[in-house]
Amino acid sequence: MKAKRIILTLIAAIAAVNMSLFAQSGYQVGDNARDFRLKSVGGKMISMADQAEVKGYLLIFSCNTCPYVVAYEDRMIALHNTYAPKGFPVIAINPNDAARSAGDSFENMKIRAKSKNFPFPYVHDETQAVAKAYGATNTPQVYLVVKEGSDFVVNYIGAIDNNYRDASDVTKRYVEEALEAILAGEAIKEANTKAIGCTINGGNHNRLC
Repeated sequence: MKAKRIILTLIAAIAAVNMSLFAQSGYQVGDNARDFRLKSVGGKMISMADQAEVKGYLLIFSCNTCPYVVAYEDRMIALHNTYAPKGFPVIAINPNDAARSAGDSFENMKIRAKSKNFPFPYVHDETQAVAKAYGATNTPQVYLVVKEGSDFVVNYIGAIDNNYRDASDVTKRYVEEALEAILAGEAIKEANTKAIGCTINGGNHNRLC
């Protein structure tokens, strides 16, 4: 009985350490974000370094199947159309494992992008390496990065706004407010918010929202 209690205690301790490591992993505001090279639904390999003229990017971890993402897709398109001309285009990144979510296969990504006429690159993080490096846990989740020399620095992490159900009832437009602050040379008032959405699934990426 004593040996069993010791084993259970060790298991609990290991679990606590793992949870702590997960909580600490990924980027924080102020960190330099790694670039990536991921295949888009248009067949091209996309990286942040591709566009020398940008001021930064709205990196949005997204997918085809999450109802939260579906609710936000028109707003994602609007963000790109508004802020890409100002130097901050959107790149949507799908990190879901198609083996666990068939609706998130690359072929279905192509279909979704075409049906919504996405004006931004929609890329596949097939190995989930980018999502893990950034610390993304759910979809949709935004990482606003600003170009500083050859680096891309994280300036905002979180939700697009405070009402996924109805765009007309939004009272806090977190991403827009962050971008407007950056463009005005001001400090971002809310640089971290909770991104409400679906848990990224597949592989060894088992963190919850």
